[in-house]
Amino acid sequence: MNILKNILLLSALCTVLSANAQRVDFPITENWKFYRGKNDNAFEKTYDDRTWKAVKVPHDWAISGPFDKEIDKQMVAITQNGETKPTEKTGRTGALPYTGEGWYRNDLKIPALKKGQRSLLVFDGAMSEPKVYLNGKLVGQWNYGYNSFYLDVTEQALPGEVNTLAVHLSNRPKSSRWYPGAGLYRNVHLIIKDQQSIEQWGVSITTPMIDAKLAKVNIKTKVIGDKVRLETHILDQQGNELCVSSTEERFGLEFEQNIGVMDPKLWSPESPYLYTAVSKVYEGNVLKDEVKTRFGIREIRYEANKGFSLNGKVRKFKGVCLHHDLGPLGAAINTAALKRQLTILKDMGCDAIRSSHNMPSPEQLELCDEMGFMFLAESFDEWAKPKVENGYHLYFDTDAEKDVVNLVRANRNHPSIVMWSSGNEVPDQWGAEGVKRAKWLQDIFHREDPTRPVTVGMDQVKATMQSGFGALLDVPGLNYRVHLYSEAYQAFPQGFILGSETASTVSSRGIYKFPVVKGKDIQYPDLQSSSYDLEYCSWSNLPDDDFVLQDDKPWVIGEFVWTGFDYLGEPTPYDEMWPSRSSYFGICDLAGIPKDRYYLYRSRWNKEQPTLHILPHWNWEGREGQTTPVFVYTSYDSAELFLNGKSLGIQKKNKDTPQNRYRLMWNDVKYAPGTLKVVAYDSTGNAVAEEKVLTAGKPHQIVLEADRKEIDADGNDISYVTVSVVDKDGNPCPTATLPLEFNVRGAGVFKAVCNGDATSLESFEQPKMKLFSGKLVVLVQSKKKSGDIELRVSGSAVKAAQLHLVSKTKQH
Repeated sequence: MNILKNILLLSALCTVLSANAQRVDFPITENWKFYRGKNDNAFEKTYDDRTWKAVKVPHDWAISGPFDKEIDKQMVAITQNGETKPTEKTGRTGALPYTGEGWYRNDLKIPALKKGQRSLLVFDGAMSEPKVYLNGKLVGQWNYGYNSFYLDVTEQALPGEVNTLAVHLSNRPKSSRWYPGAGLYRNVHLIIKDQQSIEQWGVSITTPMIDAKLAKVNIKTKVIGDKVRLETHILDQQGNELCVSSTEERFGLEFEQNIGVMDPKLWSPESPYLYTAVSKVYEGNVLKDEVKTRFGIREIRYEANKGFSLNGKVRKFKGVCLHHDLGPLGAAINTAALKRQLTILKDMGCDAIRSSHNMPSPEQLELCDEMGFMFLAESFDEWAKPKVENGYHLYFDTDAEKDVVNLVRANRNHPSIVMWSSGNEVPDQWGAEGVKRAKWLQDIFHREDPTRPVTVGMDQVKATMQSGFGALLDVPGLNYRVHLYSEAYQAFPQGFILGSETASTVSSRGIYKFPVVKGKDIQYPDLQSSSYDLEYCSWSNLPDDDFVLQDDKPWVIGEFVWTGFDYLGEPTPYDEMWPSRSSYFGICDLAGIPKDRYYLYRSRWNKEQPTLHILPHWNWEGREGQTTPVFVYTSYDSAELFLNGKSLGIQKKNKDTPQNRYRLMWNDVKYAPGTLKVVAYDSTGNAVAEEKVLTAGKPHQIVLEADRKEIDADGNDISYVTVSVVDKDGNPCPTATLPLEFNVRGAGVFKAVCNGDATSLESFEQPKMKLFSGKLVVLVQSKKKSGDIELRVSGSAVKAAQLHLVSKTKQH
């Protein structure tokens, strides 16, 4: 049935191709068969794969688990963390079974090609070391799992017949510092196009001149074929044609056009306006190829003693670093999951993303274009010197240039990208060879894209001052090392500093520890970190330390906080303690639920809406009369705290310490159950907002809240449903850890569940899980049919809850 479905879809593709010779891009998502393990014969066309598991791509074979302490256990010293002696690290790569070999096979009918037509396979990423076979023949391979690559398979394809595509993947142990995922975790495409056509990634669009009345749009297009004409149409965001340019003149394979756009609307995070260039290749009057490319009109500048400016306005990056995994979905790319992340970050006031420490997906960049996020696109975590035994250093000398080329050519037209990064905390920062490698990589980026600067996230700042490494970079990026910012600014010639990675504060959502103290590498028996946001690592710092530099030093051009969301693997400060298996760094937890720290950043970054947030929760049975500090994160300068109606005084922000400057703190509150209320005052002393937390009773009722109640009936879209429990009066129960069960009926399916607990070994894919700090998130995915979806959540001793969702066919 699945094979028939794929053949029918490809037959429709044949019909399109028979009607005209334009290119068709067909995503190969269905009809995949998967086998986990070594298999020497799986590449053969006649191999019998009927017993293999049926899967959809994108697919991450490891996220199903189970978690296992022994998986990829590493005896290492993490030098980036200042460690000198190797110790056992059990959850460093997430304790999920990503290592080993895997095979994917797919039977697809490639259309009967007309004379001169070509067939291409495009992989947006495959983890890792993919070897691609078509009809039993090796047609190509790649090493780096994070990169896009394509293969021309015209000579190996059997047009008009069923073709067998087989992909072998191999993940070595000790090949990563975090959870990399495993498998065909990004999309795979079949492209059919004419011989006389635009090269893959052959369109390059820049906007070299912009003023209020006119923008010059420069378009370079590489076209294969003789005696062809290129016609380019510029469309506005609504699809209306603004102008058209036609030319037959080219140099070698490249056409170059300069097209004027009147009254240009500029792209920015606040107004992410997108145009579309439609490139058409004609032979005589016959259309041979057509490619649509979205782009934005915008100007970026990096200037000494002025900093970064976008469209002529100086601004600072309010950015976060993001690993590529999507929590309970693993590494398998999903647009709904990505969009939810960006929506949450947008409300926080975030305006920039760093893809750390790897190349981004097309879907993430497209969403950043649409939603308005500037993007720092990173490439490598290793160069020639290793961090892990089987890391990228194995391929650096042979692959680095082609990996950079593909990164740039595949993604250069995204207006969101404002900077490239050639590396992160590479051990090559030491010595002359590292300087040469930094220059070599930067020169490749400049050759491929002269319009954007290049940075490196540097943690060995003293070494880069001495060697010249930091001086040669377009943008000197400092990872932490706040005490060296001023010295680096004086030493480096660029005239500005970027906080390429900042903070690395650790916390567990809804967990608070006493006494409340500021400290580094603090550990507790329950393997959690306190959400008072005063705990950090030996090599990092607190958010407030970065805020001071951002606010007081005009030559600091912004920051990228580590990290926007918790991610699988790297469970610092519990790297050596099982069962910690995911990070504590996130501003939001692994389920995407904001931690308290989210509101600290929001109070400073979101200039459109006020912030008023109070912590901790107020359920502290057994702590009556004991000191229980209360913090308030707010965009207002002062506030008054009340406990059970009694004022505990007004606090005002001041510059006594970094924490006093950005937080309101009542450090001597004695706990008593009841109502804790904060009232915020404006600059004239008027009460303008209030928030409160109450001591909750026993859990009584489950509450469900969806991020979206209507989703697309495409088999991919997801509604994220936050599950919590309340007492009989409707007050949230912040310490509840009840086990719950989930049932989905109708036009949707249960996809996954996550509670944000970095120590939980419960499966993401089983429809049951315990609450963590009173909450968890259930993922409900649509089927490929429209209709009603019913989610029911139940648990013992609490009232169950139901939620109605709707799946609808998207109207084109």
